[in-house]
Amino acid sequence: MKKWLSILLIGMICGLGITVSAQENAVPPQKGDGHILEALKIAYITKKLDLSTEEAQRFWPIYNHYMDEIRLARREYQATKNELKLEEDVLNIRKRYTVEFNKAVSPEKVNLFYRSEKEFGNYVQREWQERRQERIQQRRRF
Repeated sequence: MKKWLSILLIGMICGLGITVSAQENAVPPQKGDGHILEALKIAYITKKLDLSTEEAQRFWPIYNHYMDEIRLARREYQATKNELKLEEDVLNIRKRYTVEFNKAVSPEKVNLFYRSEKEFGNYVQREWQERRQERIQQRRRF
C-alpha cells in the first residue's frame, strides 16, 4: 500500500511539473530533499482540492506567500526554540491567510486544504518513523 501511494504521488508530480515550475515566488528549501517533499505535498493538495484552472491560478500564489511566512516562523523557532511562540505565530498566519484563501476558493475548500495539509504531515511522519524502524531492524540483523 505504501509503495502504491509513493508511486501515485510521484506520478502526480511528473504530471504536475508545469504547476510546480510555475510557482516562482516560493522560497527554495534550505537543505536536503525538501524540494521533493514540497512537490509531493503540492501534488497531494492539488489532488485533494480538485481545483479548477481559475481557482488554481488564484490559490497557488496565495499558498506560496503562506508557505513563505510559515517557513520564516519556523526559522525564527530554530533561533529561539520557543515552542509556544511558534504555535502562536503559525496559528496567526493560518487565520490571516484563511481570509486570503477564501477570496480564491470556497470556504469548504479552504477547510479541506488545512485538513489535507495536516493529513500529509501525518503521512510523512508515519512514513519516516516506519523507515527509521526498518533501518534499525536491518542494522540489528548484521
